[in-house]
Amino acid sequence: MPQIFKALATITAWILWISGWVMGFSAFVMGIVSGRLYGTEPPPMVTAAMFAVAGFYAILAVVVMRLRQKMG
Repeated sequence: MPQIFKALATITAWILWISGWVMGFSAFVMGIVSGRLYGTEPPPMVTAAMFAVAGFYAILAVVVMRLRQKMG
């Protein structure tokens, strides 16, 4: 398999990994700043959805890196 695919897989994995961290951290910070994360009422579903998407991105980055490893 050409080396360009390995390079593209590396770039994709890093983009997914960094996006996951940024989305998770920004959801956490915005939840604290708005007072919804640690308030008396339950946080809105948007906060949980952003954490779920961030986790999905991180898992997808790991899958892409495993596929990159198997490329040879």
